[in-house]
This record gives sequence, structure tokens and C-alpha cells, in this order.
Amino acid sequence: MIHFKKYLIFLALSLFAFANAQKKFTIVLDAGHGGTDIGANRTYSDLGHVVEKNITLPVVLKLGRLLEKNKDFKVIYTRKLDETLTLTFRTQTSNKNKADLFISVHCNAGRQATSPPGTETFVMGPAQNNVNLEVAKAENDVIYLNEEDKEFFGSYDPKSPESLIALKIQQSKYLESSLLLGSLVEENFVKKDKRISRGVKQDNLHVLRLNAMPSVLIETGFVSNHDEAEYLISEKGQNEIAESIYNAIISYKKAMDRNADKNDEKKEEPKPVEQPLSNDFRILLMSTPAKYNDGDPALKGLNYILTIKENGQYKYYFATTNMASIRDSNLKTAKDAGFKNAVAIGFVPNQALADGYYTLELAVTKDKLSSKSPIFSALKEKDVKREKSGGKFYYTFGQFKTLEDAVKSKKDLEERGIKNIVIQKIL
Repeated sequence: MIHFKKYLIFLALSLFAFANAQKKFTIVLDAGHGGTDIGANRTYSDLGHVVEKNITLPVVLKLGRLLEKNKDFKVIYTRKLDETLTLTFRTQTSNKNKADLFISVHCNAGRQATSPPGTETFVMGPAQNNVNLEVAKAENDVIYLNEEDKEFFGSYDPKSPESLIALKIQQSKYLESSLLLGSLVEENFVKKDKRISRGVKQDNLHVLRLNAMPSVLIETGFVSNHDEAEYLISEKGQNEIAESIYNAIISYKKAMDRNADKNDEKKEEPKPVEQPLSNDFRILLMSTPAKYNDGDPALKGLNYILTIKENGQYKYYFATTNMASIRDSNLKTAKDAGFKNAVAIGFVPNQALADGYYTLELAVTKDKLSSKSPIFSALKEKDVKREKSGGKFYYTFGQFKTLEDAVKSKKDLEERGIKNIVIQKIL
């Protein structure tokens, strides 16, 4: 009988310990890239070969050591060595362990030899109104390294409305929490480390989209910016990045605990789901007689640029959305990039011009284009209009009543090899 009582006491203590262990806040830390997948990289005469995979791993390990000192956390690593991982493994690791949080650490790189500095944090969110997926494509390229990933992600089409609707339903309950963590991370980078923040953004990143928990992908800086590359490979820089992310996690968990306490006291009314606006909104960066091509330093590293020429002025618009929160985030991103006079401009979807039309300005040259030009490889010469004005030749194509039709034709010609097309409004 005495032995039986001892057994009951032992069982009770074991169950108590197990229950406490189950309460631990589980975080999956993912060091981006690894092994044969080196990620973003640049070579400098004084710094050597700066490689993304060699930055993300030490940052994650430093962050993990900070978290492991806190008894409230359970830390799981997707990798602790320099090894190649599939995206499938990364996402399934977090789901199988029923993680409360997934954090993927990366480094950025611009298309040009050098780029502006800045951190940015991505959360999963369907791309509204066909926002370009340039950043998503850069991080998703690794998917083609592994057959398992091809099979696992093969049915996903980021251009499919059905896929985007499914993603929105799947991720909506985690989005608000992911945005909170992302904003805390970026706030720490700015206030604590004196870094430049490019903001928190939504995008269709494979490593985030199948996670059944709040998830963020943190771009810790640009290896294609010398000063930032030097910071990223330094012990000081990596420690500061790890500490800023750690402090953001602590603040995030406190906020989650407060919300849980409030829910225990009183069930909160569900917040209304944000509804799309009637207009599309683009961020007008500047209006100038100068024409800038993609990647020009004047665009300050921003992607998703739509250029519309009107009355001899080139107007540069950044991003497009019909959601107020994303519009405001896009405006902040533009201002943070240096466009202090940026303003949100509303466009009525599919509005036909009563008078006039849109056309595509394919090129502006001093001399006539050769018949071997990529323009005439993609289009018949008779379909391209040529006019001479002010000593320059202007080549245009098509007439479109709506901006959407012009954008669609522009994308089609870009896929056929014609670059730096400008939409021109003729009234």
C-alpha cells in the first residue's frame, strides 16, 4: 500500500512537470540558406567574400542562446550546421513541433553592384492587386534545388486567384500576430541599433506560407552595401541583431500573455475584417521630365515601380493595393526610402478614358533603332509607331482605353524581352 501511494505521488509530480513543460513557448529559428545554397553574396577587396549563409547561422545561434536562458522558451533550430535544407523541411519542422512562432533570418542584396542599406521584415499575406513578387521570387529560387520541394509546392500558383484566396483564409488568423512581431523587430533595429528600416511588408514567401503559426522572415541588411556588409559579418553587428530580435520576442510574448489574460476575463468582440477600398492606390514618388530605368539610383532601391508619362512628365508610382492598411504601409516605405513628398493617389479600377487613350512608350533614342532591336524581335515593325520630336525618336505601341489593359500589354511585352516600358497617357 505504501509503495502504491509513493507511485501515485510520483505519477502526480510527473504529470505536473509534464504539464509545465507543455506550457513552454516554442520558437523555431531558421537560419536562411545553407550548404550549397549560399544565398545573397558579394565580394569586396577589404571584406572578402560576404555570404548570406555565413551570417544567418551565427545570428540564429546567438539568438537561440539568449532564448535558451529563459525557462519560458523552448527553442528548435532548423539547422545548427552549414547544411542544405529543403523548404519543406523548414516548414514541417515548425508544424510538427506545434511551434508558437517561426522566425527565418536572411540577408538582402540589390540587383546593382551596390545598394542602399536597410532592414525589412516580411510576413505572409496574399499579394493584393497583382503586386510584383520580386522579393518573393528572390527567396523562393531555392525551391528549384530539391525535388521534394518541387512536389510539395508544385500546385501553388502565386498568380492564381484561387491560391491567393486559400492563402488569405489560411493565414488571416496569424497575420495580426506576425505584423506585431515584425513591427517590434524593425522598431528595435531603428531605436536600439540605429539601423535604417524599410518597414514590415506582406509577400508570398514559400518558407512562410505553409506555417500554421505566426511567422516572420527578417532581412537583416544588404550584403550588397559595403558598410552594411561589414556590419553584418562583425561580431558586434551579429550580437546587436540577435539582441534586437530577442527583445522583440520578449515584448511580443508579453503582449500575447496580456491578450490571453484579457480573453480569460472577458471575451473580446471580434474585430471587423478589413474591407477592400473602392479605388486602387499607388504611391506617387515623384514627377519629373527625366526618364529613369529599372534599378536607377534615383528610385532608391524600390521595386514595384509603374511609370506613367503625362504631358511630358514621367510620374513614378510605387506598388498598388486596395487595402487601406497596405496603402499606408507602402506610403511609409516610400517616405523611409527618402521620398518625403510621396503621396497616395487613388485610381478607379478599369476606368475607361472618355477622351484620349494610353499607349506604351517602348524607347526614346537619338538615332533610329536597328531592325535587330529587341523591340522588332518581339513586334512587327509596322505595329510600332515612330515619331521624331526635339531631336529624339519616340517609339510607341498600341492604344488602350484603360490603365489595366495598358499594364497587361506592358507585362506581355516585358516577357517577350522589351524592358523599361513606360505607359503614356495621351489626351
